[in-house]
Amino acid sequence: MNWKKAILRPDDSIEKVIQNLDQTGLQVVLVVDESNSLLGTITDGDIRRGLLKGLDLSQPVHLIMKPNSFVVLPSMSRELVLQLMKANKIHQIPIVDEDRKVLGLHVMDEILQPNQLENLFVIMAGGKGVRLRPYTENCPKPMLPVAGKPMLEHIIEKAMMEGFRNFLISVFYLGHMIEDYFKDGSDRGIRIEYVREETPLGTAGALGYIKEKPTAPFIVTNGDVMTDIRYSELLEFHCKNGAAATMSVRMHEWQHPFGVVRIKGVDILGFEEKPIHRTHVNAGIYALEPQTLDHLEAGQKCDMPTLFTRLGEAGNRIIVYPMHEPWVDVGRKEDLAKIRGE
Repeated sequence: MNWKKAILRPDDSIEKVIQNLDQTGLQVVLVVDESNSLLGTITDGDIRRGLLKGLDLSQPVHLIMKPNSFVVLPSMSRELVLQLMKANKIHQIPIVDEDRKVLGLHVMDEILQPNQLENLFVIMAGGKGVRLRPYTENCPKPMLPVAGKPMLEHIIEKAMMEGFRNFLISVFYLGHMIEDYFKDGSDRGIRIEYVREETPLGTAGALGYIKEKPTAPFIVTNGDVMTDIRYSELLEFHCKNGAAATMSVRMHEWQHPFGVVRIKGVDILGFEEKPIHRTHVNAGIYALEPQTLDHLEAGQKCDMPTLFTRLGEAGNRIIVYPMHEPWVDVGRKEDLAKIRGE
């Protein structure tokens, strides 16, 4: 949220810009109007060019600001933002909505080296993977290799790249193979602890075994979900909306194989030729507040939709996080073949 300190008004002085750049360390100032719409940006180079033109430090910043600076919408991925920065040799890009209201600021250093996050990252890795037999007869599903390493390792490494350092893995079927492979995570510079299910407890039940309740919101993901989602952005979205629980969802389209006849009684009202039905489906990735654990009991089976229902009935806010990123739930042989490029 440090970017909010870099906001100035067009009538502020150039001297104030210099002070702001020194205080924030962001190397950019965002000039906005009274409705928080972006008017332009100012960097150290803009100040120097203004001084060379004969301006003095008491004059207003709108005389030196760059009105047509690069901006991006919040839907643009950080990977594309980084490419844009490199291509145009810039280190900061404001994030704006369609009305140019400022929502944030991308800073190259933060994208390349994200801040370490203390938030817990939970991975549900206890499933038997029955539909993937014979691949899972002697290997837990999250340990099936993709591009030379287990799916679970891809998930952990992606989370690490975003700054997560504290992991909890729920294990059951052939769980010792997961523990033997990752151990306590110290060789990777992270901490990994394990929850060992004695019987299958569903997609949320293992959370009831957490001994020390987290002090901050945490991420939960299924161990067989391969995706390009940014877990840190899900967490930020969750916090911004003040929810108790956030569920990532994907738009699923299904086309009816036949032409549909709409009727009322025996009368024909109209026709639809192979209509497309669109629904939101659970993507298996969640952000939860610590108090959600109060709705679980150790050793009691519970799926995530059930937990969300309990939270909603108790008056808590439960929301969705619409995903657009590539996503595969590796539950079938054809899913595994897809992510392996076979």
